[in-house]
Amino acid sequence: MSLNRRNLLKFGAISVAAAATMTGCNKEATPAKACDTSKNKTTSSLLGKHKVVIIGGGFGGLSVAKKLKKKNKSVDVLVIEKNETFMSCPYSNALLGKINGVNLGTLTHDYAQPVEENGYSMLHAEVTGIDRASKRIHTTKGIVEYEILVLSPGISYDYENQFKNWDSTKIKQVQRVAPGALISGKEHIILERNLNDMDDGDVIITVPDGKYRCPPAPFERAAMIASYMEKEEIEGKVIILNPSATIAKGAAFRESWEDLHGDRIVHMDYCKITDVDPANKTVTYLDESDDDAIVSKTINYEVLNLIANNKANPVIEMSGVETTTSFGKVVMNGCSFQTKTDPDIYAVGDVVGHAIPPSGQTANWAGKQCADEIINRLQGKSYSLPVKTSTIKAANICYSLVGDNPEEAIFVTHDFTWNGTVIKGKGHVPKAPSGKFRSAPNAKATRDWYNGIMRDLFA
Repeated sequence: MSLNRRNLLKFGAISVAAAATMTGCNKEATPAKACDTSKNKTTSSLLGKHKVVIIGGGFGGLSVAKKLKKKNKSVDVLVIEKNETFMSCPYSNALLGKINGVNLGTLTHDYAQPVEENGYSMLHAEVTGIDRASKRIHTTKGIVEYEILVLSPGISYDYENQFKNWDSTKIKQVQRVAPGALISGKEHIILERNLNDMDDGDVIITVPDGKYRCPPAPFERAAMIASYMEKEEIEGKVIILNPSATIAKGAAFRESWEDLHGDRIVHMDYCKITDVDPANKTVTYLDESDDDAIVSKTINYEVLNLIANNKANPVIEMSGVETTTSFGKVVMNGCSFQTKTDPDIYAVGDVVGHAIPPSGQTANWAGKQCADEIINRLQGKSYSLPVKTSTIKAANICYSLVGDNPEEAIFVTHDFTWNGTVIKGKGHVPKAPSGKFRSAPNAKATRDWYNGIMRDLFA
């Protein structure tokens, strides 16, 4: 076998996956930052009490922690995060598309840097329970007490309710061979490896039903995987099975798919996935495009990206705060980031109950507002969103890469408004001066945005 570029990618993916499973201990770390090589188990030892405890070290949680310490260095802040390394979901589709200069190192960051730079503490542990009455968080490393708690745990997948006939063994198998890759970590590595190892054939991407993290993600991913297949001369289609007809940034994506990828990308409306056979590489779905003739169909795949229905991370249920919708969005206390249920518990990120888009940019913005709210509270002051017009223009900007060589991207902005009850976002997808939605300057802005927000979180 000759070592052409495609074969080298396969060998590279094996090396990356192997490296990602390795961990190490920092012998000089403080107890809160120490590496624990024991198996996950709940212990009854009391680790300490902190003024503010944040569950989740993603875009929202890190933004809260940094802003709190920036506003008041004396505030005792602890972040509880189960992963020892940060990996970004935003911009991760560029890895799948083999965009020039993007690799696993582009997406991963060491938590030690922001901990040292900003002065908060971090405990790498999994949360197993929350006792609001005693203000205690039970983790696999011990018990942490809090005065103020911020929930920013992200999402989970709802395989059990979506596929009621699947047992836990089937769920674990599908997660292993057809990961959703909307949760940071090994899922992206597995999906990249599956693409690197594929021969000719189709890639199937399933769209979740209901609310889910970063609605443009599966459609951007389709464009990036199509770009990868074209560069590697892989014969096949990228098939999107969508349970509805809704496409985030729909006009922009459809224009880009047609112009850049021809008939490579096939979007199928009203297709509700019902089963997967990993052994035979088939997906079964209900074609509900005709209400009078719903038909069960089965198609083959070479690579499957099964993005299961989303729900709030189980930490939200553990907290016992009031939620709404099947996703589990937290009910907020008016136009703030305090929960309605408990004045000592706040929420940001994917789980927040406001009508704003679940994106990395929004989590970063909300995290900073939440920190301001907590600081004002600690100073005995009231809090309100910091503008008089009740509108923040382009509070959220979400870029999506759609092509390579040259790189081109589209984007959406959201203006945030509030009326005393809820914060809302209204989206707008602008066109470039060419009259098309996509442009090379948008692609450059995508890189600039990602590099900028990484500096904001980790510097």
